[in-house]
Parts: sequence; C-alpha cells; structure tokens
Amino acid sequence: MIVGLLSIELHLAGARSLKDKRATLRRLKDRVRRLNVGLAEVDHHDLHQRAGLGVVAVGVDREVAERTLEGVLTEIDRIEPGLIVRSEVEWLL
Repeated sequence: MIVGLLSIELHLAGARSLKDKRATLRRLKDRVRRLNVGLAEVDHHDLHQRAGLGVVAVGVDREVAERTLEGVLTEIDRIEPGLIVRSEVEWLL
C-alpha cells in the first residue's frame, strides 16, 4: 500500500470575496471527491484569490495512486482552466 499526497496551490482571479472563493472551491471539491480521494483546504483560508488544497490517494502501488492524483489535476483544469499555480506530490510508504 502507498499513500500519495498532492499539494495544490490555486489562484482564483475572479474571486472578489471569501464567499466567491468558497463557491468555486465547493464546486471543485464536489467534483474531485468523485475520484475517490480525500480533499481539504489546507492553506490561505483568509485570502480571497488564493487557496491551498491537500489531496490524498491510497493505492495498492505507486502507479495506481499516481494515476488518481494526475486525474485530480486534470479534472480541476477541466472544470476551472488556469487555476493551478503549483502542484507537488509526496509519497508516504
């Protein structure tokens, strides 16, 4: 078993308030959770146009978890193109 942790930094240029930011993040989280991952906002809680997300995938091997996390990035980019500023994957054995 392997656990992959994907850290994602987002820039929400259209968010004029925390309410706008939360609406966008709620839509993203609802869609991404369908990919069978754990997801939480982990950074920049009080900033309107920035968000940090943590996504966790568990798999039987690294390849399975890696495909799942790549699917998360693809889905976010499909729903809201251009939001992802940075992403990084860490592996926990």
